[in-house]
Amino acid sequence: MKPLFDSRARLRWTHLILGGALLMPYFLLGTVAVGTFARHQDVLVSLRLQLVTFACALPIAAVSALFVPARPLSVFAVHALGGVDSALLADRPARSWAARVRTSGWFTLHTGLGGIVSALTLSTPPLAGVLLVLPFCPALRSFRFALPEVFGGWAVLLAPPAGIVLLLALAGCAAGAAELLARAAPVLLGPTPADRLAAAERRAADLAVRNRLARELHDSVGHALSAVTLQAGAARRVLDSDPDFVREALTAIEQTTRRTVGELDTVLGLLRQGEEDASTPTGPGLEALTGLLAHCGVPVACTTAGDPEQVPGPVSREAYRIVQEGLSNALRYGGSAPVALRVVRGREDLEITMENPLPGPRPPVPPGGGRGLRGMAERAALLGGHASAGPAGGVWRLTALLPLKGEGL
Repeated sequence: MKPLFDSRARLRWTHLILGGALLMPYFLLGTVAVGTFARHQDVLVSLRLQLVTFACALPIAAVSALFVPARPLSVFAVHALGGVDSALLADRPARSWAARVRTSGWFTLHTGLGGIVSALTLSTPPLAGVLLVLPFCPALRSFRFALPEVFGGWAVLLAPPAGIVLLLALAGCAAGAAELLARAAPVLLGPTPADRLAAAERRAADLAVRNRLARELHDSVGHALSAVTLQAGAARRVLDSDPDFVREALTAIEQTTRRTVGELDTVLGLLRQGEEDASTPTGPGLEALTGLLAHCGVPVACTTAGDPEQVPGPVSREAYRIVQEGLSNALRYGGSAPVALRVVRGREDLEITMENPLPGPRPPVPPGGGRGLRGMAERAALLGGHASAGPAGGVWRLTALLPLKGEGL
């Protein structure tokens, strides 16, 4: 008894009533069409003509659903009122004709069952109410609608149970129709293979944006922390003996943190603005390389060729981040050992080579580490190039080759 009248059943009943309301414009069009051939008969009075009108309204509803954005509204309604899990339903308008036909089938089923249940909902409760009070109101028995020929004499005592049965039958019909709609929704409103492919592409795009922002945060903040840690440690060791060095270290720390705060604010601004802006690369390029090398916390001998600053923006930004990550590794594992950097702009490629001596065995990468090396490889791969890093003849060597014209531009 409870499943027929609980909150879920009431919501599903409301969903059916909504289907009946959606059917009304098509029913009125059917009334006009049937009335034209009814030979002056009143369509709204004749039950036979009403059934014919109902049969004519459903094809009109089906055709209209092919050309209107019916799927998003239907999905919202069946999820909110029908209790169908949204994961089983499509989340975009139907674009292919196959999806439109399925949506049209759902819309026709919803409006058809909704029209039937709505008509029963309007007619059954008044009749059931009359039956419930018929034994206690003798005056009602004289009216035609009280069915005196059926409930005459002692049979009038059966009227209240008949009224209760009618109400239960109405609830059962509504529950059955609602269950049919709930089972049909994933089939008719579920995602097509094209919808699943589009959803997978959106998830891949979202993941690419998140990975890119994670790389930006890792490279800018990680480099700054490495440089600041090294400079602060060196300043602490000579705090009493070399105040000039301490002053220079503090100045470098200030400039490094100020630059990093600006980069961090840019990345966080992209997160606040949304995916469309976040997918657009921003940040410093090779034009800012001089400032990076001046305050990186380690001596760098930089050699350039071919004017590296005159490269496309995406290549310049990714090259800057690759150099920044290479300097972070040099600080983390090489201490204050000098770094040799060479940046060459060729006719078709930008080549980056960075070397620093290894004072001893390179410490193992801590758990969760190694993101910087993967990030460099990803940055290069996005531009159609490649990057690698590893020990080579007593030095740690980083190499990157970035096409000036490629798939990432």
